[in-house]
Order: sequence, then C-alpha cells, then structure tokens
Amino acid sequence: MVEYSDMTLTCRDCGTQFVFSAGEQAFYAQKGFTNRPSRCPSCRQAYKSRRDAGGNYASGGGGYSSAPRGDRQMYPATCDECGRETMVPFMPSGNKPVYCSDCFAARRQAAYPRY
Repeated sequence: MVEYSDMTLTCRDCGTQFVFSAGEQAFYAQKGFTNRPSRCPSCRQAYKSRRDAGGNYASGGGGYSSAPRGDRQMYPATCDECGRETMVPFMPSGNKPVYCSDCFAARRQAAYPRY
C-alpha cells in the first residue's frame, strides 16, 4: 500500500500555492488519475464553470451551451401527420412536412428504435 503525504503545489492560473492532501492523492490514485491537479480549488471550480457554460467546440461543449436561451420564437403550423394545430421553433417553408411534437416523436422512434 502506498503512503501519501500532503504536498504543496502552485496553481497554473493564479500562481498561489495550495495543498494536495494525502486523501486527495489517494482519491486520484483510486480513480486512476495520473496527473496532479494544476489549479487550486477555487480556480478549478471557476474553470469548470466556464467549461460547462462554454457552448463552443474548443471548450468541449460540442457547439451547444447548457445556458438558457431565453424566449424562443415559435411559429404556428398544422401537423402534416394528424392535422392538429401546433407551434414549431422554425418558420415552416411549405416544401417540407411539419409535425406536432407527438407525431415527431413517433416518427423518430420508428426511424431510430432503441434496442
């Protein structure tokens, strides 16, 4: 069994020193992490907050943000499947079918069944 002892590290963002405790080292080893933390706890939290709210490809967000979008412009339409009046988040052009949420979900399920 490996013995761990507290070590002092320097934050790469703010330059302050912080303690990488023996308990944290054991946790890192248990999880299979091979690198020591490079940021102090407060900079680590700030980095995670920026990363999670990112919304661009460079931040690992895949181009989508988890931040709320605010009000979304909705447009009236008639479902081409069931004929029900519905609202959609795009302006129907008339050259493609438009579906209400129920019919859209049913068509998606039929096209991509889960195993």
